[in-house]
Amino acid sequence: MTQKISKVNLAQKLALFDSHWDPKVIADYNGNDIMVVKFVGEFPFHKHEETDDFFLILEGEVILDQEGGHSITLGVGELCVIPRGIVHRPRAEHEAKVLLIEPHGIANSGDGNENMAAPKDWI
Repeated sequence: MTQKISKVNLAQKLALFDSHWDPKVIADYNGNDIMVVKFVGEFPFHKHEETDDFFLILEGEVILDQEGGHSITLGVGELCVIPRGIVHRPRAEHEAKVLLIEPHGIANSGDGNENMAAPKDWI
């Protein structure tokens, strides 16, 4: 059987859920989960020892705070890769829609702290 290529419509996927800080896997790419998520409020400070953290803003604005006081603001169409080991937190004053890429099995909370990790459901 021949596998068929398919497309993913980000707006359609984002319309399927209303929860925040609850990443949804929309595709698999070379051992990575490609996910969409909605942010509002702030996520706890955390770090990822084994992997970088990838954020692409689809809608809204996200502030990425680095421990020690440095922050950057990302708008629509902007992305940031936070190197492994950097303590950080994303936050959004108003709802933002974000595309994330993480290796399979990596907790979104970093630090190996599974109790903060949201499940990675496929939609």
